[in-house]
Amino acid sequence: MNIIDIYNKYHLPENLQMHMLRVAACSNLIIDNWNGQKIDKESIIRVSLLHDMGNMVKIPEGFSKDEEFIKVRKKYFDKYGTNDHQINLEIGKQEGLTEKEIIILDGKRSRKNEETLKSNSYERKICAYCDQRVAPDGVVGIKERLEDAKVRYKDKPLSVWSNEEKANHLIECSLGIEKQIMEYCNIKPEDINDNSIEIYIEQLKKYEI
Repeated sequence: MNIIDIYNKYHLPENLQMHMLRVAACSNLIIDNWNGQKIDKESIIRVSLLHDMGNMVKIPEGFSKDEEFIKVRKKYFDKYGTNDHQINLEIGKQEGLTEKEIIILDGKRSRKNEETLKSNSYERKICAYCDQRVAPDGVVGIKERLEDAKVRYKDKPLSVWSNEEKANHLIECSLGIEKQIMEYCNIKPEDINDNSIEIYIEQLKKYEI
């Protein structure tokens, strides 16, 4: 099924669709400039395109007054619960992600940056890195993106980003992941931006999962 059809099937708002398309586009740009060990390119793209399907439950209640959106959001809670990460995994399985891809999806979370840094999986590193490069409005530098996460989640006691020491450690790990990836890439971090990924976004809108 076409990825846009999948997004529409789950009634995802455009901003959430665009986030996943941007992450996949960043991944695609890295893949096209990769000169390191052999990587599973399709798995990276598939995970990137589906990685935040559960984020409907994170959207604030007053995000939209559209009755259809409110109904859909309620169905998400009724069917899947409130744990966005578990929903990501469940919908990923429903939409055909392999066991290997589910492991990548589970491991790429920013809270696991230290494990990702130590991992031998460049599929996991690329998926994690690209997700952490994409802010709500577009592609930004890794440090800027994660410093923003510290601000946004500082009042959420269960978030790792609410703890200054842990958050700073995760940022350092993310910068380490960036360094690992760039060692085998023909581009620099600043070459990954909204302009350079635009062509990939249009191509990915036609991607078949």
